[in-house]
Amino acid sequence: MSRSLGNIIADSLDLCLGYGERLLKDVSAAQFARLAAPSGSPIESNHPAFIYGHLAIYAPRILRDLGLEAVSLPEGFETVFSQAATCQDDTDGSVYPEMAEVIRVFQEGYRAASAALRAADDAVFDQPNPNPGRLSELFPSLGSMHAFYCGGHMMMHLGQMSAWRRMAGLGAA
Repeated sequence: MSRSLGNIIADSLDLCLGYGERLLKDVSAAQFARLAAPSGSPIESNHPAFIYGHLAIYAPRILRDLGLEAVSLPEGFETVFSQAATCQDDTDGSVYPEMAEVIRVFQEGYRAASAALRAADDAVFDQPNPNPGRLSELFPSLGSMHAFYCGGHMMMHLGQMSAWRRMAGLGAA
């Protein structure tokens, strides 16, 4: 059975998206941007708002790399959710966007990315990674970079979400 590279990458992405949705079970809007504090002391670990917001900024990059127009991220997303940002315990709800907005951007972006990956010609994935520095050293082609974004990177952060759930007393999803 022959499958395109885009379908192979999107298969992994779709699995991650399903897992990401399951991990949101029983997470309230009130705790979405809060650090878990199982013994009363907050644990310095990424919380759901940061995890899903951070992941959300990569879907438009995938679309643009595939030569497609991507919907702009809401104002401030790149700043509070970038790789350089530090996850903050948002005690008064003033740092991060609301849960519904973060999840909407995450889901809509990756649904569009999955469809775009599936429609892309294999030759697109042989192109050099346009990102400078370490990222292009680790992932020299567009295909290897997007396989990472849609697999390893996504699951690494969803693993943080799984750990946060346990620390927050929500158990496995």
